[in-house]
Amino acid sequence: MGSKWRKVKLALGMNLCVYSPRTGNDDDSSPTSEILSNAALLSPSTDGSLHNTSPSPSPTSGSQGHGFRLSKSLSRSSKKTCSICLASMNRGDGHAIFTAECSHSFHFQCIASNVKHGNQICPVCRAKWNEIPLQYPNLDPPPGRARVNPVDWPQHNALMTVVRRLPPPRPNPNRINAPPCQTPEPAIFNDDESLGHQSDSSERSSSGKNVAENDGQRTMKIKTYTEVPAVLRFNAADNFTILINLKAPAPNSSVNMSRNQANSPQVSQTSRAPVDLVTVLDVSGSMAGTKLALLKRAMGFVIQNLGPNDRLAVIAFSSTARRLFPLRRMSETGRQQALQAVNSLVANGGTNIAEGLRKGAKVMEDRREKNPVASIILLSDGQDTYTVSNMGSSQQQPNYQLLLPLSIHNESSSNFKIPVHAFGFGADHDASSMHSISEMSGGTFSFIETEGVIQDAFAQCIGGLLSVVVKDLQVNIECVDPRVSLGSLKAGSYRNRVMSDGRMGTIDVGDLYADEERDFLVSVNVPTEISSTETALIRVKCVYNDPLTKGSVTVGSDEVRIRRPDEAGQQSASVEVDRQQNRLRAAEAMLLARTTAEKGDLSGAASILENCRKVLSETVSAKSHDRLCIALDAELKEMQERLASRHVYEASGRAYILSGLSSHSWQRATARGDSTDGSSLVQAYQTPSMTEMLNRSQATLLGSPSAQRLIRPVLSFASHPKPR
Repeated sequence: MGSKWRKVKLALGMNLCVYSPRTGNDDDSSPTSEILSNAALLSPSTDGSLHNTSPSPSPTSGSQGHGFRLSKSLSRSSKKTCSICLASMNRGDGHAIFTAECSHSFHFQCIASNVKHGNQICPVCRAKWNEIPLQYPNLDPPPGRARVNPVDWPQHNALMTVVRRLPPPRPNPNRINAPPCQTPEPAIFNDDESLGHQSDSSERSSSGKNVAENDGQRTMKIKTYTEVPAVLRFNAADNFTILINLKAPAPNSSVNMSRNQANSPQVSQTSRAPVDLVTVLDVSGSMAGTKLALLKRAMGFVIQNLGPNDRLAVIAFSSTARRLFPLRRMSETGRQQALQAVNSLVANGGTNIAEGLRKGAKVMEDRREKNPVASIILLSDGQDTYTVSNMGSSQQQPNYQLLLPLSIHNESSSNFKIPVHAFGFGADHDASSMHSISEMSGGTFSFIETEGVIQDAFAQCIGGLLSVVVKDLQVNIECVDPRVSLGSLKAGSYRNRVMSDGRMGTIDVGDLYADEERDFLVSVNVPTEISSTETALIRVKCVYNDPLTKGSVTVGSDEVRIRRPDEAGQQSASVEVDRQQNRLRAAEAMLLARTTAEKGDLSGAASILENCRKVLSETVSAKSHDRLCIALDAELKEMQERLASRHVYEASGRAYILSGLSSHSWQRATARGDSTDGSSLVQAYQTPSMTEMLNRSQATLLGSPSAQRLIRPVLSFASHPKPR
């Protein structure tokens, strides 16, 4: 029995595969008869056979200490299912079956495709094969099955299938293991798949007109609030605060994602803007094992939830970067090819984030056609050691701008704006560089602390990307009364400016997801009033593009006015304005605490956060039990706990604070700790589309596609993380 458990422990720690030949003394309950494969992680279970029996599915020592358990039903059924294409593998159904020397079986076409991608190890148990299947790519798919050949293969008329014995490897301790070279990459990535014919309704354009002026459900809503409703007539007020609240339209009724099948979304592609998505994935040596398997599963979820008009490209980087999968539509064939490409990922080498982003940006730059929405997802668990290094002088901050191609800098004068949504994975990633990349490009930074929540983090992100209803939004603020002038615009990370005469200001917001809100604080001077009982302050106008109609939309607000009484009366301060002032106070405290902590003064950083909590507790919104104020207090308290020691701060505190800053500065949901959890207070800015996609992710993980709510315990964070 002892030897069996040793095999179990070794397999779980090394290859995520448990397999032991059955002997006459083995019974059906032996734990060594259960198999956990990368393919099972890559593809969501649709029959409910995958059960997550632990709060946090993270078998590696760097996780929270919980492991996976796979039911026997899935273990038995996996022998009848190809682990690559996930189709049936019954003998006699017209498909050739290849059984490897490690005893795992696959469709011959699928495993030959896998080998052509450079993978010479078993996708299930990662055993290295001495004999590999090879086939020339001109095989026609059987009836009912899509072609699975890699899209980059050259076409030949000859048909030949061989099994070649690999020569034994020569030992060379100085060589870094890397997958064999695939077909050479083109110099220009202009081989993106055509968008195809799209509905004429999405091609309507009305240049310069408000195309949605008669459709109140498809236009933005503008609300304004003054800090107090009145100012005495003969009094002047400087830095009088006005809140501008913007809310994006709700998604079209037909865009609501069906819950009938968690991994087969029934989304009408004509009722939302299609997406071009490039995923830039870290496959360095530190991603080996559980991390890579969970990344494959998360990517499988993304692939299954993209529609046929959405396009996906996959970039894998380690010491170098390679375009693993070109920009292809996620039709049934495209999905199958993308799943195969992701399944072929092998972890080894160093971490060259700059090269991965350069190649990801090149895919976007070189594409011949463009979907209305475009974004890059970057995931890494390490630090770039090729372009910037933290080993230099402690007095000089690394130049993280070198990691991001100039073409996708948010400050670039060109119209080529591609946000990079960065995901820092685990305790060893460089949170500062990932946060800088996201800030410079206009994206968000998420901190994936627990390995098992990577799919949830991706789900929240794509839930937003698949619901964009506003493009290139610009907010214009104009003073009405000639005596009124603008003081400042508090807009977080959004680019804003006030004209030299103080009469006008603009905020460049960019894209908004369905039902997403933005709040901006504007300060103005209020002059004395002699003859009137009211003073007109400002007027707000929003100009943006509708990604469906491709037309320009203009929405204006009424004039913002305040009363000017002769005598002071009892009046209450606006809770809405106070709430947003608290958000800005908390964000400023986070920034100052982070700067203080980087200087080594952890106790000083904790005191800054504690003082901010005290100030918030005395505000109007806190006394009215405002939910955002309660969430801010919980978030600040969590950050204090992560400043307990230098070790805790380095492992998680820095990343948690930076992810919080990213969320509040962009007013967009990011993943950090348990922030994607439905029971968490720290889930500000989640939209209904994000929540829906999170529900789908959880239902998939639990093996119950009909689950309607997130079922997951709140993660607790000890003051000292477990050693990696």
